[in-house]
Amino acid sequence: MRHDTIIGEKGSEMSKEPINVILSFRAGLMQMSEEEIRRIKAVSSRIRVTDVMPLVEAERKGEPGAKERLDTILSVANIYFGFEQPQDLITRAPKLKWIQYPLAGTDRILTPELIASPIVLTKARIHERQISETVFTFVLMLARHSVIHLDAQRQHKAQLVMPVLLHHKTLGILGLGNIGQAVARIAKSFGMKVIATKAHPEGKYANVDKVLPSSGLIDVLTESDFVIILLPLTDNTRNMIGERELKLMKPAAFLINVSRGGIVDENALIQALNEKRLAGAGLDAFAIEPLPPDSKLWDTPNIIITPHNAGQRPDYIELLNKQFCQNLKRFIAGRDLIGVVDKKYKY
Repeated sequence: MRHDTIIGEKGSEMSKEPINVILSFRAGLMQMSEEEIRRIKAVSSRIRVTDVMPLVEAERKGEPGAKERLDTILSVANIYFGFEQPQDLITRAPKLKWIQYPLAGTDRILTPELIASPIVLTKARIHERQISETVFTFVLMLARHSVIHLDAQRQHKAQLVMPVLLHHKTLGILGLGNIGQAVARIAKSFGMKVIATKAHPEGKYANVDKVLPSSGLIDVLTESDFVIILLPLTDNTRNMIGERELKLMKPAAFLINVSRGGIVDENALIQALNEKRLAGAGLDAFAIEPLPPDSKLWDTPNIIITPHNAGQRPDYIELLNKQFCQNLKRFIAGRDLIGVVDKKYKY
């Protein structure tokens, strides 16, 4: 996706005009520090940075004048970078060319208006290490029956359970992107066989024994001892793993989901685990988040639950801002951006 006709430095009437970057980050763990903002401004003397998070919150509360002040800022915005977006952003920001979303999954912001617009959407591509480590935390805990051992520990009992040896087991990856390839590298270090699905499986992939198109779902489910879900949530993947699919898995197999909760039918999973048609599951994503206290998942046997934090790491904002600054340089130079989302496929 090229931008040289928009703000390219050579031969453009806009080459001296400001580039208005809008930030929207809540205070807390994911707050953009003053140092990070300075790094954004240092990319070019043309960069103008405005933090609209206070105005976005004020507008939602109906505070007088907030909408008008926010409209004035959005009317000249070229780039939007943040978690929180004001209502009707696309129509209120006629000069908007690019949105940098701070997460890997973009299903929450891919509105019909954004899809229909010429605005470029990029996602964060900084998740390979932490999510692959989370996947293998689940894999190892499930293989070593940690749920049973921890329950026994709380009861002051010694519980002997035969562990699963990973060597020569098959790990199936649904969605072989950058994270999936990181998972495959770790799996190979344990001597596992790795198979995967990928929407466009052309090319060669290190550490993967077999790559299938999306239609190879059944093969992965039936062959794998561990099934790892790393798919975006789209119309094609919503409720992809239901009762029929779970019945295809080996009774001794494990299901791990670190992507989006809407991909797995939670009621079907609960039933499969209760009936011991599946050995266990590790879930970091749920249909409703945070997971409600009355969800039956909490009391389902042989399940490990984490609060959708597989993608977190202490230096998340630093890495995110580094990618954004790289993209900002590319944007100014009219080069392809990192992490562009294909709005047709929604990932």
